[in-house]
Amino acid sequence: MVEALVADVGTRRGRAARTGRREEAARMPGAPYIIRNIPTYDVLSEENLQRIEKTADRILAEIGIEFRDDPAVLDHWKRAGASVEGVLVRFEPGMLREIAATAPAEFTQYARNPANNVQIGGKNVVFAPAYGSPFVMDTDNGRRYGTLEDFRNFIKLAQSSPWLHHSGGTICEPVDVPVNKRHLDMVYSHIRYSDRPFMGSVTAEERAEDSIDMARILFGADFVDRNCVILGNVNVNSPLVWDGTMTTSLRAYARANQAAVIVPFILGGAMGPVTNAGAIAQAYAETLAGCALTQLERKGAPVIFGNFLSSMSLRSGSPTFGTPEPAIGSMVVGQLARRLNLPLRCAGNFTNSKLPDGQAMQEGLMSMLSAIHCGANFILHSAGFLDGLLSMSYEKFVMDADLCGALHTYLAGIAVDDNTLAFDAFEEVGPGSHFLGSAHTMRNYQTAFWDSTLSDNEPFEKWSDEGGATDIATRANRQWKKTLAEYEPPPLDAAIDAALVDYVERRKAAMADAWY
Repeated sequence: MVEALVADVGTRRGRAARTGRREEAARMPGAPYIIRNIPTYDVLSEENLQRIEKTADRILAEIGIEFRDDPAVLDHWKRAGASVEGVLVRFEPGMLREIAATAPAEFTQYARNPANNVQIGGKNVVFAPAYGSPFVMDTDNGRRYGTLEDFRNFIKLAQSSPWLHHSGGTICEPVDVPVNKRHLDMVYSHIRYSDRPFMGSVTAEERAEDSIDMARILFGADFVDRNCVILGNVNVNSPLVWDGTMTTSLRAYARANQAAVIVPFILGGAMGPVTNAGAIAQAYAETLAGCALTQLERKGAPVIFGNFLSSMSLRSGSPTFGTPEPAIGSMVVGQLARRLNLPLRCAGNFTNSKLPDGQAMQEGLMSMLSAIHCGANFILHSAGFLDGLLSMSYEKFVMDADLCGALHTYLAGIAVDDNTLAFDAFEEVGPGSHFLGSAHTMRNYQTAFWDSTLSDNEPFEKWSDEGGATDIATRANRQWKKTLAEYEPPPLDAAIDAALVDYVERRKAAMADAWY
């Protein structure tokens, strides 16, 4: 009897209706960001957290951090009372925590479409695409260097997804544009092809300034001075070095009241200790120094406490991603960031796989769930990360975006009320019957379960005979092409667009091409 009822629900008409609802849901605007309704997961005791913090304090006080090629940073530290010897700076225990305490625990990043503003910090979760790959990849053409067209395609895919909240930054490197000019095209493309929040350049101070100036054209200089409209992702040169390229960019964003995302990249056994606790202590020290520096540049400027832990193959020396040690390490980083009361960027959808396959999703899910449970507020690398971040994959981008859809439901938790407890359904159905046609089911069936746009849930025979026996990468290939074919750019004020184009053209004309 039950088998017959299930078969009846699975008729062609029912399947077509479900497919239609999936496609309709995929076109509907999603939430501008997620408000977490499940708790974070704490793995370390108070005693062990204090031991990590004290070790970080010892690193800062006894070993120190070098700040290279940026004399203004050394002046900041001298005025703040740090010990400065050449480029080596040492800090008394607790000093950096006290300085960083003036940064906001939560802030809004404004989008050109106010409906897409995101709240970063607190119980909020923002998904952004992967960042920084020199190559792109798809199952038709394989791996190749990224171009400006690829870059724009990924912006369009992100804009089209109801499950991503942010346009991201350097989604892939457009290597067909000169190094010293591509940031102008990238920022303009984010503004032109998306109406969501975005990130700017950090590869030189003047490129950071260009990015902020373009944001001023879009939002108005006074608005930008009062509000965060652009993020800059700056990296520590681990171990224990901040170079001038990053600190000048960090200070440019902070000076303009824009948020720097402070991120050490610690490859365990290479740029940091092979043991998790030591790597976390190092990351804490490096990141806290960057967060404090933003406050010395402009007190109250928004900043995001970031982290990027990675393991490595000690046989080959190759980085490994999506492994359990960095995943559990992210949990501890989340606890430490909450003690600082700072927004957190941590983990993402990491993998070393060279294809959008089972390895990619296994590793990606382990890493992504660590971001979810550690309390990350801004999750960069939510979609597209492949090949150890060397490649952005079209197929994996839409596969990951689909996973982000599932995580919306996961983070929503379980609602408990009269409707969800469903006692009226038990009264109607009674023992030994089924709930398929009950009034409660009919009231709730359209919203009861998240419905993937990519997964195949059909019987084997239909999948084999009518569906072409496809795997998820094949279905993802079809979907990204369909999405790009149907993409329509969000409207942009013509005068603002013209001013941005003029700015880009003038800045490009003012400098010769540089390719490295």
